[in-house]
Amino acid sequence: MLDGKELIMATRPYAKEDRRRSWTYTWTTLVLLAAAFFGALYPFHWAIRLVCCVLEALLLARMFVIYHDYLHLAILRKSILANLIFTFFGFYMLTPRNIWKRSHDHHHKHNSKLFTSSIGSFPIVTKEKFNKMTRAQRTNYLFIRHPITIGLGYIFAFTWGMSILSLLRSPTKHWDSLLALIFHYSLAILLFFNFGLATMLFALIIPITLAHGLGSYLFYVQHNFPEATFEEKEGWTYIGAAMNSTSFLKMSRVMHWFTANIGYHHIHHANAKIPFYRLPEVYKAFPEFQNPKTSSLTPRDIIKCLQLKVWDPNLGRMLRRSEIEV
Repeated sequence: MLDGKELIMATRPYAKEDRRRSWTYTWTTLVLLAAAFFGALYPFHWAIRLVCCVLEALLLARMFVIYHDYLHLAILRKSILANLIFTFFGFYMLTPRNIWKRSHDHHHKHNSKLFTSSIGSFPIVTKEKFNKMTRAQRTNYLFIRHPITIGLGYIFAFTWGMSILSLLRSPTKHWDSLLALIFHYSLAILLFFNFGLATMLFALIIPITLAHGLGSYLFYVQHNFPEATFEEKEGWTYIGAAMNSTSFLKMSRVMHWFTANIGYHHIHHANAKIPFYRLPEVYKAFPEFQNPKTSSLTPRDIIKCLQLKVWDPNLGRMLRRSEIEV
């Protein structure tokens, strides 16, 4: 059985894309996404538009993971066309590449490391630190991790956090956040004035809300689940964070397709250069990856994960709100 750097090194042969597959999956997803968008846009019966709306949301989630792989340099490197496509997709999704890449790369380098893992991820503190916080700090911390906040990622994580806040904090570094806000909300205004409120909702607002809600929860659950562990800087290792603090998300084959295999998240964190379509290959090839810590999208598991609030190093597990002394 391989461990540590040996395991990471052993995955390197899989960190090579098949250019044709990368483009095929990108174009097919874009074509299906465009079809769903126009199905929601056209004045069909509301039930048909709603189906297209939900389908659009799921395809946005898939396309976002492909975009995420592109920014990891796992697929379509040095392609001018890919750069153009994904730049505008980032604007559409309110995930401009500068802030997304900077924060997400930080997340990969510091996943599950106490006190430095909050950039690009949901904040996590120890029970002791939580109890030393002011009331306002505790309220803010719990608000960020609240199920409603996660579900409304469109507003809190992407419009505010990714776009507005990054722009306010560093306008010269994150100038593309302004472009994303202008592009996205100009499209909303255009749809409203040319096609009406219902079309704007069906074609843009509802799909984006659902896609961002799903994406926010997926990102949350893959690092906030009952078996997850967190380490101080001294005891932290890259492969340990991938194997012990990152979940394999049990889903149907259909949902694995719509989420572009992001459920194989422990493998992705072991080597982010592996293209999304090769993650199942790695899972099958390495016994080391076949007994991961898991979660799922069942209501029971979702409730369990959303109840987790702070890390208790003495018990070696995360605590629910009712277990925290205040």
